Amino acid sequence: MTVRFRLALTVLLTGLFTALGVIVAVGLAFERFEREAAYARADAFLGRVVAQHADLLEQQARAPEPFTLFLRSLLLLEPDSQLYLLAADGTVLAHTGSVQLAAGFKVALGPVMQAVQAAADGRNPREAAYVMGDDPQYMDADAVVAARALKPASIAPDARTAGYLYIVCRKPGLPPSRLARLAASLAGPALGPVLVLVLLATLIAAWIIATVTRPLAVLSDEVARAAQAGFEGFDADTRLAGPLGDDEFGRLRGGFRALLARLRAQWDELRRVDELRRETVSSLSHDLRSPLTAAVAGLETLQRRWAGDPARDADRRLVDVALRNTHNAARLVRSLGDLALLDEAGFALNPTRLDLAEVLDDIVLRFAGRAAAQGVELACVVEGGGEAVSLVAEVDVELFERAVANLIDNALRYTPAGGRVCVEAARHAGVLQVAVVDSGPGFAPEDLPRLFERRYQGRPAAAGGRESEREREREREREREREGGRGLGLAIVKRIAELHGGRVHAANAEGGGARVAIELPLP
Repeated sequence: MTVRFRLALTVLLTGLFTALGVIVAVGLAFERFEREAAYARADAFLGRVVAQHADLLEQQARAPEPFTLFLRSLLLLEPDSQLYLLAADGTVLAHTGSVQLAAGFKVALGPVMQAVQAAADGRNPREAAYVMGDDPQYMDADAVVAARALKPASIAPDARTAGYLYIVCRKPGLPPSRLARLAASLAGPALGPVLVLVLLATLIAAWIIATVTRPLAVLSDEVARAAQAGFEGFDADTRLAGPLGDDEFGRLRGGFRALLARLRAQWDELRRVDELRRETVSSLSHDLRSPLTAAVAGLETLQRRWAGDPARDADRRLVDVALRNTHNAARLVRSLGDLALLDEAGFALNPTRLDLAEVLDDIVLRFAGRAAAQGVELACVVEGGGEAVSLVAEVDVELFERAVANLIDNALRYTPAGGRVCVEAARHAGVLQVAVVDSGPGFAPEDLPRLFERRYQGRPAAAGGRESEREREREREREREREGGRGLGLAIVKRIAELHGGRVHAANAEGGGARVAIELPLP
């Protein structure tokens, strides 16, 4: 739902409720006015009748039927009213209504006495402007009534009231219930013009809203186009053309264009710097490989030459340190070069469709000698309940082997003698999963979210118990051997998985150790 539609709907509903409120208020005011006017007419009418015919009770007692006709003749000028002659206790003695009342039917005396008092007081303004009372014909108490007290023919000045002349005023055709009367008022002739006025006001408001919010809609479209195209395919000069205006929306559009232009410039600069970084790292990696290879060859020559000379033990230890660090530097240079190559925008995979079970067996076989030398069991398990499971997929074989080899290499570095490293492969739900599980110390919990960040080196989880000096020395030696990785191995694995449309994740294995899995989509 757009802002325009919500605003227009709000205006429409506000107008409708306001119009209904006005109609209801006007209807109630008009109804009150009609009741006041009816009461005034009825009270004046009763005053004239009582003044001209003071012996109404005697006339009714002498001739009941002719008296009823006489009452009806009095209402020739008030056809919408009904006239009742009441006894002092409210019993109906005679009436002009068409409904036959039960013998001894009584009218509530409360409204009668109120009307009589109002007439005696000359309708005091502080009192009610009209009186509502019983309507015996409709059997409800929702009619305007007036009453005058009737006294017997007597010369005594304090003669008691012997009865009442009671008149009920009801508008012709008016439904008896309040709800029905309200509906009739709303359906009256005022409803049509009011609705037309509301509709016209809504159309004008909608036009104003559309005019005011049009720049906001244009800005929203521009933002959507920028989000869809991104910095690579969005040209602010051609796609954001058009006048800005001097209002708040115009300034907002101008600010957005300036922000987008600045972000585009910064993005171009970052991309240029990143390309320069990759080219520099790639060139540096390529240039350092030859001198490092020569250094390794020279150090290995000295190592072999001094291997059997006790006098050169100190020199040989220095050569061992230099050779180990040179190997680490060579691995680091190679990793930097490989990562820079994988990050290039124009890098393309060389996919081959083959059964990865054989590839995994070859990789495990490549590390079998190293694992045996470390006293670590290395195995490859393809899940499938003992049956042959097809792991056919399209991968870049060289990159896939590199990713799995990195995981096995890391696992062997952190798995102590007597431990186990297992390469597990399975397929399920259209995904091929290759996981390397070891029985080493596992990952420290705080390292798990950052394991695949470049240049980040996680530390193994702390082992329980008290270590001996010998065990600590072996751990320090393994740390020195691991210095060559510098946190790039897992970053390369992540990049290779992303290039294949997959992902990689790590966790601590159940029962101890680490588990790193590569998930690739199957064709």
